[in-house]
Amino acid sequence: MKDILVVAKLKEGKFEKFMGFMQSEHGMNERRKIADLTKTLGTVSPDKSAVMFKISVHDEDALNSFLDGSNPVSKPIFDEVMVSYEIFELNKV
Repeated sequence: MKDILVVAKLKEGKFEKFMGFMQSEHGMNERRKIADLTKTLGTVSPDKSAVMFKISVHDEDALNSFLDGSNPVSKPIFDEVMVSYEIFELNKV
């Protein structure tokens, strides 16, 4: 497993739609393919224009597919709500 930080910028007013998907059955099932959900930490900016998740990833290819639009489950929602995202590999110091 690898610790990864994902920072996503959301379109205005789309935070609730984004979180609805992430917490839905479909969203949770796709996220389980990528990471250990029990180790996920998330936060949101005060204006709800950005979200940040620290995740313990076990399938980096699935993570990239989930975010880049090549995953058929996440693509429709992310096309609607996401402006951009960045992925950072975390290393303990």
